[in-house]
Amino acid sequence: MPAEQIHLVRHGEVFNPQGVLYGRLPGYGLSSLGHEMAQFAADDLLSRSRPVTTLVSSPLQRTQQSAEPIARVFGLETELDDRVIEPENRFEGKRMSGRDGALRDVRNWVFLVNPWEPSWGEPFGSIARRMLHAMDDAWSATDGGDAVIVSHQLPIWMVHRSVAGKPLAHDPRRRRCALSSITTYERRGERFVEVGYRDPAAGLSATATDVGAV
Repeated sequence: MPAEQIHLVRHGEVFNPQGVLYGRLPGYGLSSLGHEMAQFAADDLLSRSRPVTTLVSSPLQRTQQSAEPIARVFGLETELDDRVIEPENRFEGKRMSGRDGALRDVRNWVFLVNPWEPSWGEPFGSIARRMLHAMDDAWSATDGGDAVIVSHQLPIWMVHRSVAGKPLAHDPRRRRCALSSITTYERRGERFVEVGYRDPAAGLSATATDVGAV
């Protein structure tokens, strides 16, 4: 039988002392706090007393590291899937705010003409489609139990808005997708339905830095 539930887990805090938008850039792994957050997510999943039998991760360093404690507690190997990766973004490697922020550079304004697509990166519709296809495959390939997919803020939020029937264009400041949060889905008929959201690392968020997401 297919998966009973699919849990979308966001990675923990990233070591990003320059405060840049890191996107898909290599070398951005978890901070010490991020590792602690990832363990909180794994412990939360374990506390549910549900069998997790499939573990999928984005190929980026921060998501693979966030998947490691989940793999340990459930005795699983992590499968990598490019479809759950962070979207591409024209501002990778740049600071977005401050006196030297990318948004102050007039040469970057051409990339801001259409925030509804968005014009600075992968279209929202493309992100939602690839995530839902990855969820479909994880659901079908899981022989009973639950599947966990470790991904990134925007891809997880695109699933939330798509499944809820909401417009994909949105205010990034209003995303409900905290570091190491867990958004849970079930399959009902031909569609996924969101059945839960947890923020197990909320107690660590006050000291966390989260400025590198697309």
